[in-house]
Amino acid sequence: MLSILGFAMIATFLLLVLTKRLSVVVAFVFVAVAFALIGGFSAEMGQMMMDGIIKVTPTAVMIVFAILYFGLMIDVGLFDPLISKILGFVKGDPLKLVLATAIITMLVGLDGDGSSTFMITISALLPLYKRLGMNRLILACVVSLAAGVMNIIPWGGPLVRAAASLHVEVYDLFIPLIPVMIVGLLWTLLVAYILGKKERARLGVIQPEAFMALTEQAATAEVQKGTSKLFWFNLILTLVLMTMLVMEVLPIQILFAVAFAIALFVNFPNPQKQQDMILSHANNFVMICTLVFAAGIFTGIFSGTGMMDAMAGTLVSIIPDWLGSHMAVIVALTSLPLGFVFSPDAYYFGILPILAETAANFGIDPVEIGRAALLGHSTAGYPLSPLVPATFILIGLVGVDFGDHQKFLFKWAYGTTICMTIAAVLFGVITL
Repeated sequence: MLSILGFAMIATFLLLVLTKRLSVVVAFVFVAVAFALIGGFSAEMGQMMMDGIIKVTPTAVMIVFAILYFGLMIDVGLFDPLISKILGFVKGDPLKLVLATAIITMLVGLDGDGSSTFMITISALLPLYKRLGMNRLILACVVSLAAGVMNIIPWGGPLVRAAASLHVEVYDLFIPLIPVMIVGLLWTLLVAYILGKKERARLGVIQPEAFMALTEQAATAEVQKGTSKLFWFNLILTLVLMTMLVMEVLPIQILFAVAFAIALFVNFPNPQKQQDMILSHANNFVMICTLVFAAGIFTGIFSGTGMMDAMAGTLVSIIPDWLGSHMAVIVALTSLPLGFVFSPDAYYFGILPILAETAANFGIDPVEIGRAALLGHSTAGYPLSPLVPATFILIGLVGVDFGDHQKFLFKWAYGTTICMTIAAVLFGVITL
C-alpha cells in the first residue's frame, strides 16, 4: 500500500510540475501535505517535515554564501583582467576565439548561476562572432558545454538538488567529481578546438581595424568594475578558499561564510555598501534556497512515511540482479535523455531518490547514484532541455533557433556525458 501511495505521490508531483499547474515550491508543499494526510500520518506529519528541513539546512546555508562570494568577485572585476587578456590574444582568429569562449565561460560559470553566466558571456562574445562572420551555433554550443560542466560546482543548482534529495553531504558528491569535471572541461576544450579549426578553415584569420577596440568593449560588457587595487587580495583569497575547500579544512558552509565576510569587509568597508551588495544578489539565492527548503518538506514526508523504501522494494523485485549491479552507469548514461522529459526539479526530487534507494538494495551507495545523475542531467542535459528556462535565455541572446541548437549540440553534449562517465568509472567515483 505504501508503495502504491509513493508512486501516486511522485506521479502527482511530476504531473503538476510538468503541466505547469503549480510552481515547484508550491507543488512540493501541497503534495507532501496531501499525501501525508491520505496515508494517515497527520499526527507525525509536522515532525517529518521538520526533519526534512533540518537535513537540507546546511545545503541552503552553503548556497547563500557561495553565491554571494562569487557574485562579489565578479562585481569587483576579479576575472576582468584575465578575460581581457584572453580576448586580446584572439586577434581575429576564429580558432582562438572559440577556445577563448570555452575558457571565459568556465571562469564566469564559477558564480553557479547559469542565467547570469549566459548573459555575461554571450554579451561579451557575440559582437566578436558577428564581426568575424562566425557561426553563432558554435557560440551557443561551446558556452553550453562549458557552463554544463561548471554546473556541477556545489553552489550550482543540480548538485544542491541531488544533495538535498538524497540527504547526503555536498562534499561527498562534489570532491570525488573534481577530476571527472577536469576531464569534462578538457573535452570541452577539445570540442572548441575542433569547431574553431573548422571555422578558421572556412573564414581564415581576419584582422579588421576596429577589432581590438571592439574586443576591449566586449570584454567589459555587463560587468561592473570594482576596486582594481584589491585585485591581488581578491585573487589570493579565492585561491586560498579553493585550496581549503578541496582539503576539507572546515565545513564548506563555514569556509564560504568566512571568506565572504572578509571579502565584503575589505572591498566594501561602508556598511551601506555592504548591504547593497548583498541585496543585489538576493534573487539568486532566495529562489534556490526556497526550493531547497520546500524539497526538504517533500522528502521528509516521502522518506519518513516509508514510501521510498516500499517503492524501492517494488523496483528491486522486478529488476534482474545482473542489471541492478550496473545501476550507477545506467543512471549516468540515461540521465541526459531523461532531461528532455523531466525538469531538473522533477528529476532530482522525483526520480533520483527512487533510483538511489533501489540501487542501495543492490549494494550500491546512494551517493554514487547522485554522482552518476550529475554526469548527464546537469552537464549535457542542462543546456539541451526545453524544461530549463536558462536554455531559452541562451538561444535568445545568441539569436538561434532552439531546434537548430539542439541538433548542433546533442552529439557534443552526449560526448561530454560519455567521457565523464568513463572517467568516473576509471577514477572509482562510480562502480561499473
